Amino acid sequence: MLSDNVTKGVERAPNRSLFAALGMTKEEQSRPLVGVVCSYNEIVPGHMNLDKIAEAVKAGIRMAGGTPIMFPAIAVCDGIAMGHIGMKYSLVTRDLIADSTECMAIAHQFDALVMIPNCDKNVPGLLMAAARINVPTIFVSGGPMLAGHLDGGRRTCLSDMFEAVGAYHAGTLDEAGVDEFVENACPSCGSCSGMYTANSMNCLTEAIGMALPGNGTVPAP
Repeated sequence: MLSDNVTKGVERAPNRSLFAALGMTKEEQSRPLVGVVCSYNEIVPGHMNLDKIAEAVKAGIRMAGGTPIMFPAIAVCDGIAMGHIGMKYSLVTRDLIADSTECMAIAHQFDALVMIPNCDKNVPGLLMAAARINVPTIFVSGGPMLAGHLDGGRRTCLSDMFEAVGAYHAGTLDEAGVDEFVENACPSCGSCSGMYTANSMNCLTEAIGMALPGNGTVPAP
């Protein structure tokens, strides 16, 4: 196993002492070390639920005889970054995610990886990292946001938010109407409701065999 490079032999005793500092037992060190790359944060709606998925993933790894070790990946919400200078920082995160994940995986000699992303640059960035690192890897996304419903029962989504802004400027929707969309368009956590890059990439990741079945279509809740 790759992890033998950090856990086996007298020469790696200093390395093992640092695993001991983590509270890791000898038995845990003898198992495959599986990196759990989780992009949980509290600013991206698609990532608010990923901590729960990560705990389930870690439990599954332990049941299968591995030792899960979680580390983070950053993520930018394109929707929140939109319309101001923040959008200049979105695309570059794809390479930052790929680079930093490669650094973590190779530096610590993980035997396998489970990627838990969900949004636009996050999924491609981790796919790029998986190709570079070239160890057994599987993706588990956080799932898409539920559709919203306006008071009249009409279904709505984030795409309708942009149209609502246009309708306001065209004089066909007042500010109260815009506020109704704001309160109802995004009713849950999950990747933004619309066929944007996040949902497209989650479906693609499943189609190419890098993700579990339902990866792109099981709603986040």
